[in-house]
Amino acid sequence: MTFEPINLSYLGLQKANILRNLPADELVQRTLNSGEGKLSNSGALMVDTGEFTGRSPKDRYIVNDHVTKQFVDWGKINQPIAATHFDRLYNKMVTYMEKKELYVRDVGACADLDFRLNVRVVNELPWQNLFVRNMFIECSGDCLLKFVPDWHVIALPNFKADPAIDGTRNENFSILNFEKRIILIGGTAYTGEIKKGIFSALNLLLPKKEGVLPMHCSANTDSSGNTAIFFGLSGTGKTTLSADPQRQLIGDDEHGWDQGSVFNFEGGCYAKTINLSEEHEPLIFGAIKHGALVENMKYKPGTNELDFSNDSITQNIRVSYPLDHIENAKLPSKGSQPKNIFFLTYDAFGVLPPISKLSIEQAMYQFISGFTSKVAGTEEGIDEPQVTFSACYGAPFMPLHPMEYARLLGDKLRMNDTNVWLVNTGLSGGGHGVGKRISLRHTRACIDAVLSGGLAEVAFREMPIFGFGIPTTCPNVPNEILNPRNLWSNKESYDERLSYLAELFQKNFDQFESKASTAILAAQPQTEQYA
Repeated sequence: MTFEPINLSYLGLQKANILRNLPADELVQRTLNSGEGKLSNSGALMVDTGEFTGRSPKDRYIVNDHVTKQFVDWGKINQPIAATHFDRLYNKMVTYMEKKELYVRDVGACADLDFRLNVRVVNELPWQNLFVRNMFIECSGDCLLKFVPDWHVIALPNFKADPAIDGTRNENFSILNFEKRIILIGGTAYTGEIKKGIFSALNLLLPKKEGVLPMHCSANTDSSGNTAIFFGLSGTGKTTLSADPQRQLIGDDEHGWDQGSVFNFEGGCYAKTINLSEEHEPLIFGAIKHGALVENMKYKPGTNELDFSNDSITQNIRVSYPLDHIENAKLPSKGSQPKNIFFLTYDAFGVLPPISKLSIEQAMYQFISGFTSKVAGTEEGIDEPQVTFSACYGAPFMPLHPMEYARLLGDKLRMNDTNVWLVNTGLSGGGHGVGKRISLRHTRACIDAVLSGGLAEVAFREMPIFGFGIPTTCPNVPNEILNPRNLWSNKESYDERLSYLAELFQKNFDQFESKASTAILAAQPQTEQYA
């Protein structure tokens, strides 16, 4: 075994055994030797992340100092913590790491070299370091010899804070310090905290310094440079719809949009795999092989075959893998200016059309709103949809006020003449218990029609209340499903639910109204149409 030596005394680590940039095989073997993981029949490494199988947004903090005080949108999402608490935790973590075996990886964020951020990640578990290898942009050769970190991430799942003295809510925490450019993560083994920590940092740095719009989205392109962006919260199809065998994948989660291109922040994918099938998602299915890291999944009984339908640990089953595991990945992962943007939403009310076109102001309003919905749990008597609004389709990772990102979006839409489409991947013909989910086949047909220019000459009608443009016809999609009201047997019930959803939008937007322009406010749903 060989690895590049490194001295971390500048971090206060004098005696730790540092293993730097170990190859994937070595990290997998060390995980197997320690009994912390198993190999699946596909060759992927399987691990359990323990108590936390997802992010803990209420335990995420940003140090309130002279760098962040005037920029950060402080509140329940961006919670402040004092620099003194950060320093105390940092010193305790350094003491904890002394004489331990640590896995260090030097990687990059941002495929566009003009915006590249060098990140040094320190882990206490080898499979955490495999995740870092999968998800960030690898550095080798001269890059490693000359590597100077811009940011550090220290992730120690077995280190726990003392809330009584450390200023945290719980024993687990994720803290960003923009002055010292360090992210501390402790008390949780969920690897998503690492990538989302760097994403959060970029979401403040890039707009303020470079005028780049950071986006929680997937992106793909074709050979002619027809780039498309897909925004959407969990369960709306962001990863599925961007993994198109006929197009090249730029990335599935985090991107930047500058004056010349769209570029991936990452070097890999972190896909949700509950109910994944080779038939419907062959690219993702084929990427789960040696080098991939599967989190919180079970085997099929009596085998070492992955059971994608088993959610006994969590519904948030995840797999990370490098981009080159995807057959049609675009490397380096950059694309031209996007011609089309898709806002994906799961509408559990069944009132939104499968596809509709937005004006720039409507796009800004919908972007700030970040709407989707999910069906309530199986508890008796609860059968109403649960509405979710997440500003910019990624509120937990956005340090600035959502209006700042929306203004950047609006500027870029105008400058590049980019079209924005709202795509409902949820229900049609009725709400939960009555309506049926819009078929993936029809959703793909809608998106294909946009990308191929099939809707360029089609007539549009204005949707009541929301004002979206609904195409009167779409190739390979039945005309009757394009207008959702047609599929409701009781038209008055449809009108009532549409008005109710509009009122939820308005109520959610109250928090942004004071900073919104007159044009954006005019783009919100007009419920008086049905008054």
